[in-house]
Amino acid sequence: MLESASHEIDLELTKQLVEGVTKNRREIDKIIEKSAPEWPLEKISKIDVAILRIAIFEMVFGKTAPDKVVIDEAVELAKEFGNDTSGKFVNGVLGNVIESTEEK
Repeated sequence: MLESASHEIDLELTKQLVEGVTKNRREIDKIIEKSAPEWPLEKISKIDVAILRIAIFEMVFGKTAPDKVVIDEAVELAKEFGNDTSGKFVNGVLGNVIESTEEK
């Protein structure tokens, strides 16, 4: 379980993530749609979409941490706050994102 009491809130990172996802949302959503073609965006759970948007922003636009770290954190968030398959789903979509960005 994530314990907020033991972690300090990084307001600058929070601001960067919120502003970055908001500014790049259309492009991020296109990346999600391309990386999960069997899943229309409106059919993906809201929490999974939010986690994917943040992770993709960090991986593609923000470069705030190594991709492996971003994916690990996203999967842990999905396991904690999503449903039984969220961790696996988020991991798969982000793996596809890495594959498609490596091809470029």
